Amino acid sequence: MANGKVITGFSHPRVALYSHSAGTISYSNGRPLARGVEVSIEPETADDNIFYADNQAAESAAGIFTRATLSLTCDHPHEDAEKMIMGIPDQAGDWMDYDNDQNVPYVGVGFLVRYMSDAKTTYAPCLLYKCKFNQFPINAATQEEDIDWQTTELEATVLRGDTAKGAWKSIGKDYDTESEALAALDAKMNIGSSSGGGLTGGGSDPATP
Repeated sequence: MANGKVITGFSHPRVALYSHSAGTISYSNGRPLARGVEVSIEPETADDNIFYADNQAAESAAGIFTRATLSLTCDHPHEDAEKMIMGIPDQAGDWMDYDNDQNVPYVGVGFLVRYMSDAKTTYAPCLLYKCKFNQFPINAATQEEDIDWQTTELEATVLRGDTAKGAWKSIGKDYDTESEALAALDAKMNIGSSSGGGLTGGGSDPATP
């Protein structure tokens, strides 16, 4: 792609429960989160460490990643995904109670980014290794003459994963089709697999079932 590539779309957000052992990350109970509308990731870094000599800045060590804020807009989370990311235990009856039994877990968050370069469309999977969602609002307005399509805005804190290199984000290669990219993301997040599988600091894929 000699001319570089430009982002043209976002789709298929996924979530999975995060765990780790001896520097290896693993995921379980992965599932679709919702239908994706928009996503942004705002990293935070420590201040640059500057060495001064001869009355001027002589050397600089770039600030390192500390955390990021994930903002994800979707239609509305699927009920099972909402329960999982909000740490709501199974409850009897037809109501979902947000109460003191909530235990918000760490989760991995994945999605696809669509690109275009030289009129060719490609898709790349992206994984944020370790996230924790904040409580999210409900914003609704009455319908007027036309339907006002209303979305849900989710926000999560993104942290370094518990690996030797502290990986926090991983981006896969470009695929020609959305289905290929989605299959790669699902494999990375152990979705649709009963084999377990783990991710080390190098970001290798989980074992293939």
